[in-house]
Amino acid sequence: MRTFVIAIATALIVLPAAAAEVQLKKADGIDKVEGNCAACHTLAYIPMNSPFLNAAGWTGEVTKMIKAYGAPIDDADAKAIAEYLTKNYGG
Repeated sequence: MRTFVIAIATALIVLPAAAAEVQLKKADGIDKVEGNCAACHTLAYIPMNSPFLNAAGWTGEVTKMIKAYGAPIDDADAKAIAEYLTKNYGG
């Protein structure tokens, strides 16, 4: 049991640290992505989902984060985020 608890504690420490090391492509809009998206989840989802999403898909994801999950992202930032994701990760 003790080994299990140690393994869980280690995972809780190591996994977030590994996820924080994701380096996104440096381009216009990255500040909006890092400032808004990383507030709620790891940025690792971006390259992980990039093979599956085009411009409409990324716009839909940004819209979902705002409307379904309540992300406090204004319209200008939402547009910049979707454009960044489309130009650098699909579409």
